[in-house]
Amino acid sequence: MPTASGPEHATDSATDTTAAVLARGLHLARGARDVVGDLDLRIAQGQVVGLFGSNGAGKTTLLQALAGLLPVRQGELRVFGGAAAQARRAIGYVAQGVPDGAWSRLRACDFVASAWQGERWGIGLSPGGRARRAAAVREALQATAAGHLAQRGMDTLSGGERQRVCIAQALVNPVRMLLLDEPLANLDPRAQLGVLELVRALRDRQGLTVLLSAHDINPLLGLMDSVLYLAGGRGRQGRVDEVIEPGVLSALYGLPMQVARHDGYLFIHPARGFMAEEGGPCHHGSADAPGAHGPGNGHGHHHAHDPAHAASEDPP
Repeated sequence: MPTASGPEHATDSATDTTAAVLARGLHLARGARDVVGDLDLRIAQGQVVGLFGSNGAGKTTLLQALAGLLPVRQGELRVFGGAAAQARRAIGYVAQGVPDGAWSRLRACDFVASAWQGERWGIGLSPGGRARRAAAVREALQATAAGHLAQRGMDTLSGGERQRVCIAQALVNPVRMLLLDEPLANLDPRAQLGVLELVRALRDRQGLTVLLSAHDINPLLGLMDSVLYLAGGRGRQGRVDEVIEPGVLSALYGLPMQVARHDGYLFIHPARGFMAEEGGPCHHGSADAPGAHGPGNGHGHHHAHDPAHAASEDPP
């Protein structure tokens, strides 16, 4: 499968000590299904990278591989110079969401504390251990401007507040990289801006490398150092103007694509417009509509911003 690598991938991975992530010919799969193939990738330490692509393109799969949660099928993946599984303790990962009702009445401070030294086994803590955990929780909540939420129940928080607490949980142990899977999903514009400002502050204050996936590129335009776009099992990394352009996107999708620019916003769409489904209208949301919940919806157009389909991406 072809890859689109640029000058940023020319460094020998065996000698490059400045990269947070290096991938060469990377292939990732979910069971027997190939998801990402022949991907080259280089992310410098301290960069913010936006991860984009259609539903099922492999965004969650890639993030979980970087977190050491999924094995590499083929190729090379190095995180901070070693295997992803070995670097796991240096990575904070925030998943897309949790099942309804999972928060119960758990307090925000307890939710953050549950991840402290999560790689250790055992029951109970010494008084010194409890004090260290409490300090780590307090510092993580303060780092995400969520200290005032410590005693609040997770089920009482707004979407933006909950996202801050989830990021605090990812930071409760010392980490060098933060992986955020759809952190802006279902947030209003003000809450989205707050999360993005938090990401910028964490990068600037702590030097964290950050990868965050999203369906809409526009909120991240002023924050990203580079963009990684996945489609059709392939990927391309580079500056926004290098990747979000018709030639690259057409090659990734395997059909002619266009990029419209208006008032500082980018809109990605098929060059020939959206094709109406033959034989009748598109029954959005209908339980009996053929392919209503599949990645392509069965009718030839792409719901890049439909939250009803976002949850189906990269099923575990």
